[in-house]
Amino acid sequence: QVQLVESGGGSVQAGGSLRLSCADSAYTYSTHCMAWFRQAPGKEREGVATIDSNGRTKYADSVKGRFTISQDNAKNLYLQMNSLKAEDTAMYYCAATNSGICLWTGTWYEYWGQGTQVTVSS
Repeated sequence: QVQLVESGGGSVQAGGSLRLSCADSAYTYSTHCMAWFRQAPGKEREGVATIDSNGRTKYADSVKGRFTISQDNAKNLYLQMNSLKAEDTAMYYCAATNSGICLWTGTWYEYWGQGTQVTVSS
């Protein structure tokens, strides 16, 4: 059974960095897309970054140049977040789909983690 588990969230001052991780030892599909989403209080969930099984990445305009999504051979997913801003404060979720197509729509993804909180103080 696929279970995604995020870690690495925390509190940091503006301008700082955090690295989120998402692990799942049972996820073995060779064709897939994995993504990071976030949801701030009172706001809709939004896509942050995606990576497909060929390593192609996409980023939301709000995080381009500051965040980097990556994946290792064990299918663990990472999000390196630099130059953090107060508006990056949110619960961050990793998500996965067996489709090789990456979309920004949350309902596209079958598997979700429980989330990890990121708080950036200004």
